Amino acid sequence: MKKIRDSFRSALPASWKSTKWLLKLMIPISLAVTLMQHFGVLAWIATWINPMFVHLGLPGESAVAFISGAAAGTYAGLAVMMSIPLTMKQASILALMIALCHALPMECSVNKKTGSSFWTMGAIRIVMALVCAVVLNAILPEMPEKYIYLGAEADSSFTEVMTTWVVSQLKMSLMVMLIIFTLMVVQRMLETYRLLDPMSRLLSPLMRLFGLPRHASYMWLVGNVLGISYGSAVMLELEEKGIVTKEEANDVNYHLIMNHSMLEDTIVFAATGISAILLIATRTSFALILVWGRKCLIGLKYQFKPVK
Repeated sequence: MKKIRDSFRSALPASWKSTKWLLKLMIPISLAVTLMQHFGVLAWIATWINPMFVHLGLPGESAVAFISGAAAGTYAGLAVMMSIPLTMKQASILALMIALCHALPMECSVNKKTGSSFWTMGAIRIVMALVCAVVLNAILPEMPEKYIYLGAEADSSFTEVMTTWVVSQLKMSLMVMLIIFTLMVVQRMLETYRLLDPMSRLLSPLMRLFGLPRHASYMWLVGNVLGISYGSAVMLELEEKGIVTKEEANDVNYHLIMNHSMLEDTIVFAATGISAILLIATRTSFALILVWGRKCLIGLKYQFKPVK
C-alpha cells in the first residue's frame, strides 16, 4: 500500500506541471478556433478544403484540427475537435487521423536520432492518416450522435460565445488534469513494480506476428505504453550496447509511427466518447500493413536485383 500511496503522491506535482504546459498550448488554440468560427474564418477555410475533406467524410473546418494535431500534438488537435460541431462518425475518423499523425516535427526528429529518415517518417504518417480516413468513411456506419461540443450556438452573440468558451475551458482543464494524473500514476506503478521487463519477455513471441525482431519487445512495449520519445531513449541505449542494430531500430520505428503511445492516446480520446476498440484495432492494423508491406517490397527488390 505504501508503494501505491507513493505513486499517487509523486504523480500529483508531475501531473500538475504537465497539465499547465498542455493548457498553455490548448487554451490559446481553442480561443483562436472559437474566434475564427464566430467571425466566419473557419467557414471560409471550409469552402476551400471541403472538396478534398468531403471524401474523408469530414467537414472542411476539421482540417484545422488535423493540422493542429500534426503540428503541435494530440491535445492541440483535441482542443480544436471540441470547438467544432461534429458527429460521432466524423469525430472517430478525425481522432484516428490525429492518433496516426500528431506532433510530427518533434516525433520525426526523435525517429531520426535512431536511424530513420525524418521526411520518410513524416510523409508515411500523413499518407496513412489520409488513407485511414478514406477507409473508415467507407466502412463505418452512420453515427449521427453528436460529439462533445464546447462552443456556443451559431447565432450567439460575442458575449455569449466568450462566456461559453470560458466555461468550456474550465471543464476541459479539469478533464485534462484527471487524464494526465491517471497516466502519471500508471507510469509510476509500472516503474515501482518493475513490470516493463517481465511484460516485454511475455510479449516477445508477439514480435514475430508484427514482423519485428524478437528482442525488440522491450522497446516496442516502452514505445506503445510511454510513447516515441521514451521508446527512442531505450533504442539509443540498446544500440550503444550492441543489443540491436540501427536497421532493427529502424524496423521498429516503422511499427511505432503507426502504433505508439497507445495507453495515453486511447485514454485521451476514449474519455471524450471515441471507441477505444476502434482506436486500438485500426492503429494496430495499419502498423501490420506498413511493416509487412515494407518487408514485401524489400524482398521483391532483392529478388529482382541484377546479379553482378
